[in-house]
Amino acid sequence: MKILVAMKQVPARDSLLRAAPSGLWLDEADLGFEVNEPDAYALEAGLQLRERYGGEVVVATLGPDRAEPALRECLAKGADRAIHIAADSPESFDPLATARLLAAACAPEQPDLILTGLQSDDLGSGQTGVLLAELLGLPHATLVMAIDAENGTLRVKRELEGGWFQHLSMPAPAVLTIQSGISRLRYATLMGIKKARSKEIRRIDAASLGVTPAPGLRLLRLYPPQRAKQTQFLSGSPAQQAAALVDKLKFEARVL
Repeated sequence: MKILVAMKQVPARDSLLRAAPSGLWLDEADLGFEVNEPDAYALEAGLQLRERYGGEVVVATLGPDRAEPALRECLAKGADRAIHIAADSPESFDPLATARLLAAACAPEQPDLILTGLQSDDLGSGQTGVLLAELLGLPHATLVMAIDAENGTLRVKRELEGGWFQHLSMPAPAVLTIQSGISRLRYATLMGIKKARSKEIRRIDAASLGVTPAPGLRLLRLYPPQRAKQTQFLSGSPAQQAAALVDKLKFEARVL
C-alpha cells in the first residue's frame, strides 16, 4: 500500500507573533517552525497502516526552503521518502490553490491512500484535504478515527457530534482527513534521525507544475486584536437592570 501524507510546516505555538510591516503575514524574524500537529496524527496513522499492511509512506509539503527540516522530521519518524513543492510564499495560497499544487505533484505517485490532518494550526481552514479529493476525483471522508483495509476496500470510523460515530466502507484510492488525538504520536529515534539523512527528498518547483494557483481568497490585513475596556451602568429597578443585563448578554456579548 502506497500512502501519501500531506504535511504543512507552521509557526511554533510558543513563537512571538508579530505582523510583518506589509501587514499581509507574520514577521518571520523571530518565528520558530514545526510540523503542523494535526498532520502529525495523519503521519502516525499512515505509519501504523504501513506496519499492518506493508508498502511505503510518502510525505509531501508545499513551502519554502525552511520546510525541509519538517520533512526530515517526518522521515526520521519513519516515512520512506518526501516530496517538497518549493514555493517562496506559501501563505499567499488559499486552500484551493494549495490543493491544486498538491494534486499536480502527487497524482503521478498514484497512491492507494492520501491522508491529511483535519486542519492547520495557523489558518485552520480545514478544506485542503476535501478539495484535494475533489480535484483528484477520489472519494473522501473527514474526522477519521480508525482505518482498516481489505481487498481494495477501506473501512473507516468517523467522529460525529454528540458522541456519535459513523462506520462506512469506501473504495480505494481515497483521501481521508484524520482526527487529532486518536493515537499517541511517536518520537524520532536516534537511528531514525541518522537514516533520515540519506532518504530521498524530491524537490519540485511550484512554477514547473503548470498550475496557476490564483488565490480565490485575498488577505487584506493581519493585525493583533485591539484590547479595550468599556463600562456601562444600568439604570432602573433591580428587575429592569436584570432584564437589561440578560438582553446585553444575549445580543451583544452573545454568551447566552
